[in-house]
Amino acid sequence: MILHCVFLRFKAAVTQVEKQAAFAAIVALQQVVPGILDVKYGPNVSPEGLHGGFVDGFAVTFENAEARDAYLVHPEHVAAGERLISLSDGGLAGLLVFDLAM
Repeated sequence: MILHCVFLRFKAAVTQVEKQAAFAAIVALQQVVPGILDVKYGPNVSPEGLHGGFVDGFAVTFENAEARDAYLVHPEHVAAGERLISLSDGGLAGLLVFDLAM
């Protein structure tokens, strides 16, 4: 399994409604991309204060690396990713991606 974690630093002007819509688009990928086992999203709730400005995020659990790789190039993922980039402070610099093999 692969745990694909994406941490976000949204622009200050992004509303909760916009965030929710962006996360809903990620969740919807589970219906069109084979091999997605689970999707979770929400704000960082760590009390440590070590978020570096990345205070929202999501995690997608994949069956295997092949499923993750198919997701990365899937047209609906590309569209959802472009939306996230447009909402992120600094574009790509407002995203942090970390994958774990489980």
